[in-house]
Amino acid sequence: MIVRLSHYIVSPLAMGTQENYECVKAGQTMLRRYVGKWGLPEPFVASMMDDESLSMSCQEEGISLLSYTKFERMAILAAVRALRKTDINPAESDVIFILATTKGNIELQDEEYGSRFPVERLGLMEAAKQVTEWFHHPFVPLVVCNACISGLSAQQEAVRALCSGRYRYAVVIGVDVLSPFVVSGFQSLKAVSDQMCRPFDEDRNGLNLGEAAACIIYGRDTDGGTRDASSWYVTDGAIRNDAFHLSGVSRTAEGAYRALKTVCEHQDTSRLAFINVHGTATLFNDEMEATAIHRMGFDSLPVVGLKGYYGHTMGASGVLETLIAMEALDEHIVLATQGYEYIGVSHEVNVSNINRTACGTDFLKIMSGFGGCNMALWFSNEKPVSDTEGFISERCLEFHSYCLFD
Repeated sequence: MIVRLSHYIVSPLAMGTQENYECVKAGQTMLRRYVGKWGLPEPFVASMMDDESLSMSCQEEGISLLSYTKFERMAILAAVRALRKTDINPAESDVIFILATTKGNIELQDEEYGSRFPVERLGLMEAAKQVTEWFHHPFVPLVVCNACISGLSAQQEAVRALCSGRYRYAVVIGVDVLSPFVVSGFQSLKAVSDQMCRPFDEDRNGLNLGEAAACIIYGRDTDGGTRDASSWYVTDGAIRNDAFHLSGVSRTAEGAYRALKTVCEHQDTSRLAFINVHGTATLFNDEMEATAIHRMGFDSLPVVGLKGYYGHTMGASGVLETLIAMEALDEHIVLATQGYEYIGVSHEVNVSNINRTACGTDFLKIMSGFGGCNMALWFSNEKPVSDTEGFISERCLEFHSYCLFD
């Protein structure tokens, strides 16, 4: 089985996974309204890193402020602090680094930043190499850029790599930062709200953006070694691409439904405590997720979205939100969905704006993104006993990835 060994979150809320979780549990958010930021004509709400705090943390770790971009520094910081809690040597060949991002060093396109670094750093692979070379890792990293599901896809790739037997450890880093290019791009799609986002609410009118870095380290359970006091296992996962639209979501939720259905076919759904949804607070995303949940018959299963605390952190969101969900279930809590008040989707999904008691040992994390990509991962804090190691390995290698055209 694939087990979580360590983790760390770098976000505007706090440094550290536990610290971030405590902020979320207390209902704190760093979403702020920006007017005239970067000279953009439209106001927007976002959660952005405090540069001074980030710089101080980087200096503590010896991460050069002049040699690395903000994107690279955040990725390195999250990974170095996650690795510190293990006995893993990141320079060894049995370690794979997997970077999840949607934008990378895209801020280098802006004149304010672009002159400081060579243009080659705009390439996602070059940015990833900057990160891994800091750890003296001489091997080629893996970059996952798969729209909003990048952070989940990267975890899937970690499972595949570990189940293949070629690696003992997978260091998964999800990271993205904001820039004029990123914000104006989402604004051009009319997807950004200038108010606090309201996932699944009848008055929702768009998403908020955010920046963060989150690292989760996985290993094979049979390898032993240092691990968290609380063990979390990746039990199953599925990607379904319905190829519906370049930037829209399927009204029938076909891809999201099939991803959920595939994952649940071989699992005991009575163990589920909640579903951690994407919950972007856009009109169609929340409706699509509610439809998929309804088609699965999960209307009564608690649902939680975390965008009201962090905004949409793009490539970081799949890793960050997975970690927060793990922390919550460790305390048997279904976290409140910040910004939600009255149901605004066509199905009565079980979403709440207060913290509730969780009943169960497992949770589902689901996400959808541009291009019709949909993904579901199943996590458990109890080691599964119903499947043999060989069967698990076979399913992990296959992992149900294909496109739907029917």
